Amino acid sequence: MSPRGTQVLCYHLVGGPLALGVTRVSCRAFGRQMRALARTGWRTMTLDEFAGYSDGAESRSGSVGAQHAAPLPAARDRVFLLTFDDGYASLADYAYPLLADLGYTATTFLVTDYVGRMNTWDLRYTWRPLPHLDWRAIETWQGRGLDFGSHTASHARLTWLDDRRAEDELARSRAALVARLGGTAGRAIAYPFGATDARVERLARAAGYELGFGGVRGDGRGRGGGGGRGGGGGAEGGGHWACRASPYTRGTVGAFRSACATIGSGRWERSSRTWRTDARWGRL
Repeated sequence: MSPRGTQVLCYHLVGGPLALGVTRVSCRAFGRQMRALARTGWRTMTLDEFAGYSDGAESRSGSVGAQHAAPLPAARDRVFLLTFDDGYASLADYAYPLLADLGYTATTFLVTDYVGRMNTWDLRYTWRPLPHLDWRAIETWQGRGLDFGSHTASHARLTWLDDRRAEDELARSRAALVARLGGTAGRAIAYPFGATDARVERLARAAGYELGFGGVRGDGRGRGGGGGRGGGGGAEGGGHWACRASPYTRGTVGAFRSACATIGSGRWERSSRTWRTDARWGRL
């Protein structure tokens, strides 16, 4: 369930004003990190390429959630999936143009009710209103090779919702994405707060999602999770979601590069506020 060699990095807010939370990365730090990766031979994969490894491993195992070793890329191949959660408008101002210059791609998970709107759901963490990407910008960058997926309709913690409300969050977001961007945009979901459990995974599968992505924390379990309020731990036994490393702005380029070079080693370490681990992924 933790295939080595498949790295997934997760960012949120890039650039813009200072924010209270720890998920903001300055434009300068983001640029240093991406250029360091490019200089040392790392390349990004598309969501379709990432899913292709899932397809191949699943066909060999015969079941979802089994242990997989092939045909995943070798660590020496230095490929990774770059992801952004929330879909802030500053991505189009700072991050996307840099990625285009480097020949990189990325997958952005959108809070679909807030496309083209301000982040009223996130004010407790950002201090001030910030705009989200609008559909025109999203469609433009999709045309330039970037991928998009769901971060639910309103960024609700799905494990705290009953079935009816969780189904609505999942279905409404996927329907909006498919209507505006086509069927491939309804393929994957990143769970808000990394919170998922077997019930949420079942509902996501029923809504039509094929791939799910969670978060990471220092003990190696998926962040959030649990079936009720305050539940701890990650999803159990589903094998359907990917754990993502989150680089923070205070990490030096050397520490960041070292972290990326050792993702997939199976060891949890902390260096200059940069977490790394095996990427966990799977089919819904």
